[in-house]
Amino acid sequence: MTKFTELLKPENIRQGIICSSKKRVFETITSVIADQVQLENAEQCCFECLFNREKLGNSGLGNGIAMPKARIPNGDKPIAVFLQLDTAVEYDSSDHRDVDLVFALLIPEQICAEYITKLPEIAENLSNKTLCKQLRTALSADEIWKIFEHYDQIQDIETEVVETPNENKEDVSKT
Repeated sequence: MTKFTELLKPENIRQGIICSSKKRVFETITSVIADQVQLENAEQCCFECLFNREKLGNSGLGNGIAMPKARIPNGDKPIAVFLQLDTAVEYDSSDHRDVDLVFALLIPEQICAEYITKLPEIAENLSNKTLCKQLRTALSADEIWKIFEHYDQIQDIETEVVETPNENKEDVSKT
């Protein structure tokens, strides 16, 4: 299971951000992570990667959530950014709903294959209505981080319950 807290750092969370457009959302994402990317002209490069990827297909997941993603030329681990927008922006989502929650993921080219299969799981988790309600009502970046930590812990417990065989059951094949 891919955890939000394995991809995201607390310093890459922004709460109550004001953006006027999808372009401004991408600019905000790149300004948050520019110093974490080992690239010359990192902000411009990351913006172009996000923008060009978005041209291939809209990253709106529906219900006011977007998951922009892009391949970046180098690095050794994915970089995630979470934005809770103060006011939703037009995003051209398939459900025509404006976006107010953004989970961006920039993945270095050399490890893309490892993460490409995890994207649907991340998108599905982001679509959890309870999680989204909590993220929308959070009043600080710290509170958002705690919500993601709690969600990851709950997912761990649910995964453990599903994967752990019930040891109390009798083996009926022996009777």
